[in-house]
Amino acid sequence: MKKSRIILALKAQALADKEKALMALDLLENQAVGIGDHTANDFFKDATESLQLLAEAEDRLDMINKYFND
Repeated sequence: MKKSRIILALKAQALADKEKALMALDLLENQAVGIGDHTANDFFKDATESLQLLAEAEDRLDMINKYFND
C-alpha cells in the first residue's frame, strides 16, 4: 500500500524536528561558547525545549510507524 502524501509529509516533519533537536542539544553540550550570551536559566530552558522537541518527534515517528507502516 502506497503511503499518502500527508503521511510522508508528517514523517518528514517529525524527522526534521528530530534532527533540529539533536543539533541544538549537540550545540548546547559541545559548543556552548558559540551560542552567545546565555544565562544558566536560558541555557537550561533551551536544553529542556530541545529535549521536549526530540521526545515529541520520536513519539510522532513511533505513531506513524505503528499505524501507517507498510
